Amino acid sequence: MATETHGAEAAAQAVSACVDSHGSAIGMPQLCGEWIPNQVIWLVITLVVIFFVLSRIALPRIASVLAERQGTITNDIAAAEQLKRKAEEAEAAYEKALADAKAEAQAIAQKTRDEIKGELDAALAKADEEIAAKAAESAKAIEEIRASAVQAVEDVAKDTAAAIVAALGGQADDAAIAAAVSSRVKG
Repeated sequence: MATETHGAEAAAQAVSACVDSHGSAIGMPQLCGEWIPNQVIWLVITLVVIFFVLSRIALPRIASVLAERQGTITNDIAAAEQLKRKAEEAEAAYEKALADAKAEAQAIAQKTRDEIKGELDAALAKADEEIAAKAAESAKAIEEIRASAVQAVEDVAKDTAAAIVAALGGQADDAAIAAAVSSRVKG
């Protein structure tokens, strides 16, 4: 019997050069030429299972996430463009409002300058009228003073002439003295 077992072992060993007498692999089992067809079959089965799992479950999820991201990016870009347009419109409105405000400020300033000039012209005209009135009053007063001075000179001249004639011993005729002084004053 011992020979039979020994013969069975030799037969088993002859069947597989990759297994030792105790049934364990000799070296690396992946490199055993007898096992390569079995490994290829399991490799194909595993790759087919991985392919179906990836194509049916993982890849659709990844594709939906990528599509969602692309949609989000597209929506964000569209929103950014819209916000940019609104910002440009707001800037244009601001520039127009600023230009209108500057124009209005210049119009108000010009109106104020015109009002001030009008008031100044009116004040100057009033001052000119007052100066002209005072000048007329002064001229009238000067004329009155001149007339009274001429009258006073005539009176003094008549009195002086009468006193000189009386001092020389003559009788002074008031009418003759008045006519002589008047002719002399007139020129």
